[in-house]
Amino acid sequence: MSKLWGGRFEKTASDWVDAFGASIEFDAQLVLEDLEGSMAHVTMLGDQGILLKEEVTQILDGLQQLKQKAHAGELKFEVYHEDIHMNLEALLHEAIGPVAGKMHTARSRNDQVATDMHLYLKGRVHEVIQLIESLQQKLHAHASDHVETIMPGYTHLQRAQPISLAHHLLAYFWMLERDKERFTDSLKRIDWSPLGAGALAGTTFPIDRTRSAELLGFNRVYPNSLDAVSDRDFILEFLSNASMLMMHLSRFCEELILWASEEYRFITVSDTFSTGSSMMPQKKNPDMAELVRGKSGRVIGNLMGLLTLMKGLPLAYNKDLQEDKEGMFDTVKTVQGSLSIMAGMMNELTFHPDVMKQATERDFSNATELADYLTAKGLPFREAHEVTGKLVKHCVNERLYLCELPIEVFQSHSTLIEKDVYVALTPEQAVKRRNSYGGTGFDAVREQLKEASECMKMMTSS
Repeated sequence: MSKLWGGRFEKTASDWVDAFGASIEFDAQLVLEDLEGSMAHVTMLGDQGILLKEEVTQILDGLQQLKQKAHAGELKFEVYHEDIHMNLEALLHEAIGPVAGKMHTARSRNDQVATDMHLYLKGRVHEVIQLIESLQQKLHAHASDHVETIMPGYTHLQRAQPISLAHHLLAYFWMLERDKERFTDSLKRIDWSPLGAGALAGTTFPIDRTRSAELLGFNRVYPNSLDAVSDRDFILEFLSNASMLMMHLSRFCEELILWASEEYRFITVSDTFSTGSSMMPQKKNPDMAELVRGKSGRVIGNLMGLLTLMKGLPLAYNKDLQEDKEGMFDTVKTVQGSLSIMAGMMNELTFHPDVMKQATERDFSNATELADYLTAKGLPFREAHEVTGKLVKHCVNERLYLCELPIEVFQSHSTLIEKDVYVALTPEQAVKRRNSYGGTGFDAVREQLKEASECMKMMTSS
């Protein structure tokens, strides 16, 4: 049997050459999208009088049968037919005969595959957004329970200032909110229809590209046929958004891994999301968090791969573009799996507020409070900073903490310091007083939670 495009060829490729050039092993994932695109295209051809009504009915009935078999997992594809498009056309030909060949009128595999990927990503991005929202809900729930749970805040991985645990968790809520906004905005570019652009130059048939776009639920039609078949910006944008999302998840996982260690003991990760050691019986490893952290690399790699692929391609279609799909499929699977794992892990995570609180009482994270205390008494901040630094140095030399210093030592460095300084130096006061908008103060965090709740209401209404 000759290939559907083989009219001008005298020789056929060897099986191993066919295997190298074929994409059916991975683009079979586009089976439903390809069938949906074909049904819309054939319907439009009928509307325009390009196909007879009985031909349209026969083809659509055959495509519907293939769709049912696809849902049942009963379709079998062959490497010989190269890709999902030619496999489905061959199967349709088996089912309804030569009229199946009319399905490809006024269309090329170039606009066909681009349409498939637009449809595929449109559906997957909506799913990713829902998974992001699920993780946000888990973060919001924990934050609501831990407004007044005090923990060390860090810069350079050094204890900096005490903060609210809720404030820390909400930082990731807002990262995810931006991720969600980026994915949502990307739908505007994904929602373009390339169908009917042909191989690169359009077609002589009187097609109605707006009609096929309407049937597929697209909001816009590509105005340029060259751009329509060669554009992969929408995939690059998805991969870029996915890379940022995975970077955020990786940062969070890094902190969860640290917090679960014996050195921190801030949290306990559920057994469900941990594994043991084949050699060391005592081990409980946060492997799921480590895997999410690691999988961020493959997603970023997929972005770099497609950028590199695209940078030297002339218009319009080139076989190189066959390499655009595996990274996209892999990223969808990786992102969806990572978000599901993160939501599940957060749902069963146990925080240890007492350990977190103790960590803020045996350090110098209250030094800024002393500097602010002196500034409020009228001392310029730069001088207050110097006085506080000298007191910290004294404490280090004497192996004491600021709250353990006698009042006489404080006053030997500044007469502005009074006994009320000990209240100002408590972790509770350090956190409580920081009520500027976006700050870690308890009241400010409660306001932040309300703002986050408004975002979550929009989730349920959208």
